[in-house]
Amino acid sequence: MALSDADVQKRIKHMMAFIEQEATEKAEQIDAKAEEEFSIEKGRLVQAQRLKIMEYYEKKEKQIEQQKKIQLSTMRNQARLNVLRARNDLISELLNDAQLRLARTAADPEAYQRLLYKLVFQGLLRLLEPEVTVRCRPQDRLLVEAAVKKAIPEYMTVSQKRVKVQIDREVHLAVNAAGGVEVYSGNQRIKVSNTLESRLELSAQQKMPEIRKALFGANPNRKFFI
Repeated sequence: MALSDADVQKRIKHMMAFIEQEATEKAEQIDAKAEEEFSIEKGRLVQAQRLKIMEYYEKKEKQIEQQKKIQLSTMRNQARLNVLRARNDLISELLNDAQLRLARTAADPEAYQRLLYKLVFQGLLRLLEPEVTVRCRPQDRLLVEAAVKKAIPEYMTVSQKRVKVQIDREVHLAVNAAGGVEVYSGNQRIKVSNTLESRLELSAQQKMPEIRKALFGANPNRKFFI
């Protein structure tokens, strides 16, 4: 049975409507898929950027924390150095004051004479040499001669050795020195420094732990005591 033109047109319109519907649905599916993929990609990018931002600020926070620790450590070290410097300055002032007081020792001739004898006698015993040279301040020559005369027999009694002592008349201790003597072996290769300055320095070295404890208290970090 042949179709009329009207039927043909009707079927064509129906097929076109169907195709158009299919195309619309397909387009909607593509749009939906694209939107979904866009959302997924956008979420991935946002998350990636969020992680980068978090990592950046975590890194910055760690850097700031590290800088704070370094600054705090630097400040503590500086404070410790300042304390040590102040303590050393105080000790230096005390030693300078003690050295100034040494100059007063020679002001008492009798006490200074006894001290010179002990210093000469100790020098002889430390050297145990047959020939010895003694140096002193020019203004102490007579006092030192008397000290030597007294020390020689005492030395011979204690050491059972003879000794020849001469006072150096060419080389002297400084006029402005605090006092005391230097005792040399005959060849002058060995020296015993018994000046008042050297005795003060030696005493300060030996007594420094006690001095520091008296001034600043016991060191809590010190574990061994000799």
